[in-house]
Amino acid sequence: MFANKTLLITGGTGSFGNAVLNRFLKSDVKEIRIFSRDEKKQTDMRIHYNNEKIKFIIGDIRNYESIYHATKNVDYIFHAAALKQVPSCEMYPMESVKTNILGANNVLNAAVENKVKKVIFLSTDKAVYPINAMGISKAMMEKLLMAKSRTILGENTVFCCVRYGNVMASRGSVIPLFVEQIKNGGELTITDPNMTRFLMSLDDAVNLVMLAFQNGKQGEIFVQKAPAATTKNLGIAIKQIFNSDSQFKIIGVRHGEKLHETLVTKEEMLRAEEMEKNFIIRPDNRDLNYNKSLKSRKTLPLNYTEYNSYNTKRLNIEEIKKLLLKLDYIQNILNK
Repeated sequence: MFANKTLLITGGTGSFGNAVLNRFLKSDVKEIRIFSRDEKKQTDMRIHYNNEKIKFIIGDIRNYESIYHATKNVDYIFHAAALKQVPSCEMYPMESVKTNILGANNVLNAAVENKVKKVIFLSTDKAVYPINAMGISKAMMEKLLMAKSRTILGENTVFCCVRYGNVMASRGSVIPLFVEQIKNGGELTITDPNMTRFLMSLDDAVNLVMLAFQNGKQGEIFVQKAPAATTKNLGIAIKQIFNSDSQFKIIGVRHGEKLHETLVTKEEMLRAEEMEKNFIIRPDNRDLNYNKSLKSRKTLPLNYTEYNSYNTKRLNIEEIKKLLLKLDYIQNILNK
């Protein structure tokens, strides 16, 4: 599929971008373009990889001309560029609008104009029943993708979406925070000990991207099934791994945080195909002439439910430790 093809990764200097890059470098892809506005990280990556397949482009998805030129002669796009920190987006919601909504719209339009074969957009559990600016902006990104998919049915460009929960040890996540607090001999700060979050690895995330690239059809959303843990049990597991006697400090829920996260809504379950390791949410391609589709309409069952971090498999402390010990991030620290 990727032989002699060109891939563009927006936000390619971030955790997801690097993970996707590493996977594609092992393939027979012809060229990988890293698109971001961070020249320092691009320089670091250029030195680290020293690979002629990788081309670096300084640009910003907020600027249409910038992303339009970057997508010329591109076959596939993985769109990871985004503002992802919930508290930051709460403080500066218009910035999340500019990047996560308007920027995503620029990617959609540039891809169509340049006849890109397939684009995979990165979304989040925060976009499901959103209560914070980051989640709302990502939900709107998904809506833009769905709307664009309906208007280009039958054309060459295919838009799909992958939706994740928390990726363990990714930049800005709680695991590096806990580790840093332990290393500094401080308290482990927990917002709410009963808060649950999905746990998945970067490898899981990239596997879902590959699944979407290889099998995704117009307007589909791919969701990774994942176990979950409470923040307190996650903290206990990390303390035990590093033989720490640090105490917990409850700091309260931050701006825009939920107690539990959802990956598939009740309503989406009606259009979702459940597989062993994931859900595929099929698009609703009806137009506003609902009378045409009366025969195909579905009624909501009384006992349908969402898929969230509360009702998924809950890991105990030993299971969390086993999962954490598989992470390169943890092993690298333990082996120092």
